[in-house]
Amino acid sequence: MDNGPLSVESAPTPDDHYAPRATATIDLAAIESNVRRLLDAASGADVMAVVKADAYGHGLVPVARACREGGATWLGTALLSEALELRAAGDEGRLFAWLATPGDSFAECIQRDIDLSASALWMLTEIAAAAKRTGRTARVHLKVDTGLGRGGTTEADWPQLLASARRWQDEGSIEVVGVWSHFAYADEPGHPTIAQALETFRRSIELAQAADFSLEVRHIANSAATLSLPESHFDLVRPGIAIYGLSPGPAVGTPASLGLRPAMTLTGRLVHAKQLPTGHGVSYAHQYVMPRTGTVGLVPLGYADGIPRNATNRAPVWAAGRQRTISGRVCMDQFVIDLGDADAVAGDEVILFGPGDQGEPTADDWAAACDTINYEIVTRIGPRVERVFQGRGA
Repeated sequence: MDNGPLSVESAPTPDDHYAPRATATIDLAAIESNVRRLLDAASGADVMAVVKADAYGHGLVPVARACREGGATWLGTALLSEALELRAAGDEGRLFAWLATPGDSFAECIQRDIDLSASALWMLTEIAAAAKRTGRTARVHLKVDTGLGRGGTTEADWPQLLASARRWQDEGSIEVVGVWSHFAYADEPGHPTIAQALETFRRSIELAQAADFSLEVRHIANSAATLSLPESHFDLVRPGIAIYGLSPGPAVGTPASLGLRPAMTLTGRLVHAKQLPTGHGVSYAHQYVMPRTGTVGLVPLGYADGIPRNATNRAPVWAAGRQRTISGRVCMDQFVIDLGDADAVAGDEVILFGPGDQGEPTADDWAAACDTINYEIVTRIGPRVERVFQGRGA
């Protein structure tokens, strides 16, 4: 092997089989299995599979179909446009969307039989006005803030929201079918805010029922609560991250201990391999310097694809038979790995993360390396990365 700094491997011939530069392979069978596991954990409650943010980066429509196959009777999205996309793709089941902005597409959602959230008076007013324009009754879930301090009406303002909803329902514009909320600390079982949130939630339900609303669904449980807090299940649970085979937090358990299987495997292909000598800097600002003469490989994935920039010199990958660490700064479109004495050529596969079956890193490993959570690792994978679906419905 040439020890010169600019030694280049032979280029593939035009007849070589084409492989994408990067793929996120989605195991739809794992999605189905995870939904069935959560349905079992829900102990009689229905499951709303949360497929917001392009199904946490896994692909909205194929994942939604897999969730339905697994037994999810509801699908949940943040944006109204996401729910409308599911309707346009042919989903006919119950849908719920909750994160609206003033002037949003309430009327279209009402026409497409999508349940809507109202967490403030302006929202309830706009939903009712849109319902009047369509001539249809809007199905509404009222949201109460049980301690998260984010969306939802405070407990102090809850009676006012109920009174307004009662007026709109009496005139036929809306039907209040649900009351819902979010936990702040469900991923830390036993945290004192959990009991406080449940107490506030129950009081809010009682007030809604006293206002003569016949509630179809009451829901507050996320993935962590679905798996560890049966008293929070009520009529419906809303797992998100667990649908994708990832744990909602270390205190809840590992994917294996929870009976979940990670669904996404992110891979890239080397586009260049060469030798660099001892002391040669790698990537911008030379934040990595070759400790010895060896092979480096160029992976065509970068922060424009969702690879965290702070993965620089920290995040693990599987390449040339073992785990290695990103070497040097992550760039917009690419990063480098020091392969040591390993042989490598363009086209060789590099696994960034997956289920861990082959010894490859997992999304949790990446989250730990980048000081973040597994939610962010999978959700940020961008549209330039080709999604490949495996399993029924692929």
